[in-house]
Amino acid sequence: MRSFAEHIAAPRGEGALKNHPHSGAAGGAPCGDLVRVAVRIEGDRIAEAGFDADGCGAVTVAASAIVESIEGRSFFSACRLEAGELAEELDLSPPKRHAAELAADALHRALGAAAKDGAVRVEPSSRRTLVAMSGGVDSAVAAQLALDARDEVVAVTLELWSDPGTDGEQSCCSPQAVRGARGLAHRMGIPHVTLDMRERFRAEVVDRFLEGYAAGRTPNPCVRCNGEVRFDAMLELAEALGAARLATGHYARVARDEHGPLVRAAADPKKDQSYMLAKLDPSLLDRISFPLGGHTKDAVRALAREAGLPVAEKRESQDLCFVAGLGGRAFLERHGGPALRRPGEIVDRQGTVLGTHEGQHNYTIGQRRGLGLASGEPLYVLEKDARSNRVVVGPKSALATKRVPVEEVTLHRHAGDVETVRLRYHSEPLACRVHVHDDGSIDLELDQAANGVAPGQLACLMRQDRVVGEGTIGEPR
Repeated sequence: MRSFAEHIAAPRGEGALKNHPHSGAAGGAPCGDLVRVAVRIEGDRIAEAGFDADGCGAVTVAASAIVESIEGRSFFSACRLEAGELAEELDLSPPKRHAAELAADALHRALGAAAKDGAVRVEPSSRRTLVAMSGGVDSAVAAQLALDARDEVVAVTLELWSDPGTDGEQSCCSPQAVRGARGLAHRMGIPHVTLDMRERFRAEVVDRFLEGYAAGRTPNPCVRCNGEVRFDAMLELAEALGAARLATGHYARVARDEHGPLVRAAADPKKDQSYMLAKLDPSLLDRISFPLGGHTKDAVRALAREAGLPVAEKRESQDLCFVAGLGGRAFLERHGGPALRRPGEIVDRQGTVLGTHEGQHNYTIGQRRGLGLASGEPLYVLEKDARSNRVVVGPKSALATKRVPVEEVTLHRHAGDVETVRLRYHSEPLACRVHVHDDGSIDLELDQAANGVAPGQLACLMRQDRVVGEGTIGEPR
């Protein structure tokens, strides 16, 4: 590789591929440095690369060195390029090492854009596995198990959200998380692809999350993301890269009956994520692997320690990925707009005003604490009426219901096959019967009353430990 001075004097690829669609950018505020890298791919090779940079000379040098390094290399080889290695070869001082990180981020976004568009043509292989890597212990162990099986492993991380108001270090889909996952993959000897899905995620998950709260509902964005954004994008990438399967670190399994595959609950009920995967189309399951489905969390951490993975003891984030470090209430205040910033009344079931609220989105069906009301008996949130902007409260007994309306229903098996329903993540399955209406909606008749059934949440319909359908809990009829 040429020296820092040589790259400054004659940058390689500066201004090339200026309007090429397969490009990626990184930088901007607060550092002020900005770099864009573009790649033109023929087959599985980088035929040409170019860049534009604005800022310190180190960014120009790093981008020039990347162009020089990757031209003529295979796509997967380019996906192994590390910022640290680049910084060392250019002998960048610590204050200038960020230039290598920005240039590497831009390159990997460009490679991901090319792969997403189908510009990469790779010979398919029955031994190639695409692994969804978040940078946590679960996805790392899923990748390690594929390596142990002698698969050719490629990692992918979806960049879904970028917001300076949230904590990117705690999120699984922020630019910081992508960089961490890429570093982990490279440490494991795995090429890594970055998929920038921020626009689609905002439109199909975050905006609908905000709309749900504005309508007085309690939506579950993770279920929608898995079923309508994340898996679709990764399976499309797997096909483009000639991978026979997609492996993820979810705690779930796949079962088959005479009609085909279904999502099945994990062996460890404490970690089971089948509820979060309920919107997955069963027709996709023949191409998906859940290698952790038969393990406990402790066993997964033990496997990580045995393999020497640096994330063996990494803590899990409990927040939604796009509210990490900010919290749901603050996120809604920040992004919800006027529809979620309307003070209103708290009333009892007879309409008597008991107090006021700063926004109905701050309350959840079944909530008791934080109401700020003086009462002779404990009061719970029974209903949120977005049209009148009222929150209705009452005694706990009024929460109980044995009939649950469900909308937007998808049944993978006959309605008569449904034996139980889970009305919240990690809730116990409740025995039920399904009543189907002419409009395709259903009512669930529960054998025992449930408390705090929240419109907007997912109803996961089960037969034994298999997911046989799902829908969105509606307003009481």
